[in-house]
Amino acid sequence: MDAVRLVRVSRHALAQSQASLEILTEAWQAQALTQAIGGMLAVKGPPELRGEAQGLSEAGGRGCGTIDWPTLSTGGQERSGLGVGQPPDPGPRAARLTEVPDARGALDELGGLLGEVGIALVGVACAADEGGFYWQTIEAIDAADESNDRVRGLLRRLTVWENGRLQGAAHDSAAGPS
Repeated sequence: MDAVRLVRVSRHALAQSQASLEILTEAWQAQALTQAIGGMLAVKGPPELRGEAQGLSEAGGRGCGTIDWPTLSTGGQERSGLGVGQPPDPGPRAARLTEVPDARGALDELGGLLGEVGIALVGVACAADEGGFYWQTIEAIDAADESNDRVRGLLRRLTVWENGRLQGAAHDSAAGPS
C-alpha cells in the first residue's frame, strides 16, 4: 500500500480510538509507520533527502521503544485483542508499506498524523492517574514531537531541493541551445 493511503488509514484508526491504551497503541503504530516511511525514503527517495530520511527512520524506531508494554499490562490496563505484556504488532500497518511515490504528500500526511497523535496523547496524560502510565505517555508525546520535527525538516529540505531543480531547469531553458 502506498504511504499516503497507509497514513490515512492510521489517522482514521487514531480517530476511532477511545481508551487510553488504544491511543497508545495507535501512537506506537504511527511511530512504526514513521520508521518504515523514513527507511523507504532513505533507500529509494531523492538522494538529497536520504540522510535526513534515515534520521526520521531512527526517530520512529526510538518512538516505538518508549512504551513499556509489560508494565502497562500488569498495571491494570487492559488491551483487548493484544497479548499481555506484549507490544502491538506493527505488521498490520507498517509492514503493508510498499512504496512512497509522493514524498511530499506522504510527509504532509505523516506530519498531520504525528500532530494528532501528540494531541491525543496529551488527553491521555491529563487523564492518567497512575505515575508510570503518565510518564510513559509523556515519553510517547516527546517521541511523536521529535518525529514530527524530523518530518518538518524533511519537508523544508524537499522544498529547497525542488526549488533548486526548478531554477536549474529555468536557467537551462533560458540559456538555449549552444
